[in-house]
Amino acid sequence: REGNDLYFEMKEGGVLDKVALCYGQMNEPPGARNRIAFTGLTMAEYFRDEKGLDVLMFIDNIFRYAQSGAEMSALLGRIPSAVGYQPTLAGEMGKLQERIASTKNGSITSVQAVYVPADDLTDPAPASVFAHLDATTVLNRKIAEKGIYPAVDPLDSTSRILSPQMIGEKHYEIATGIQQVLQKYKDLQDIIAILGLDELSEEDKKTVERARKIEKFLSQPFFVAEVFTGSPGKYVTLQETLEGFGGIL
Repeated sequence: REGNDLYFEMKEGGVLDKVALCYGQMNEPPGARNRIAFTGLTMAEYFRDEKGLDVLMFIDNIFRYAQSGAEMSALLGRIPSAVGYQPTLAGEMGKLQERIASTKNGSITSVQAVYVPADDLTDPAPASVFAHLDATTVLNRKIAEKGIYPAVDPLDSTSRILSPQMIGEKHYEIATGIQQVLQKYKDLQDIIAILGLDELSEEDKKTVERARKIEKFLSQPFFVAEVFTGSPGKYVTLQETLEGFGGIL
């Protein structure tokens, strides 16, 4: 169903001639589902190496690759490791992820959706994926419950390029300052729930006020979400974003 919707979405968007789709459906045997990841990757390598193109590869959902490997491992009678996953999970994930690379001919950039079982980021399957990614964007149900979209958790989300050398001193200082305020607000949640805001010190009250402003400021009307929210999408420049966060801090 989702694959069918995606196909017609690509067709309506006029990009079907630039897209190659590979499907591994959940009603198929685990072996077929496991190999579909490599099928898609081989196609991406062909466009990169033979056609000299820069390829954008979407994998939805990389957890299904790990899951199919666990099912195959069980069928082969192997003794499972942590949480019932196959003992070769890390090696299998590396075998796939390490092929996503740039060469002198072109590049492959991959965006991967990762299902996190029970919202546990330390689960072996998503943890094995995170080790290979340059950046992770974590969505949080509690943030979505507040009506803040996109429901991105800035504390659990990570990026390897968040360093002064890559993004500049000003951007780095603002980003880390925002994280510190949000972390302190998170630490105060239990006290607020038990005693209320009035029992906090003046400094902590200011922290809570800043953190709530930051949470709202992190929301943004997306163009792709117009049909769901009824709000027109808006584009905000990086400079405007930094100035806004700097003003809150």
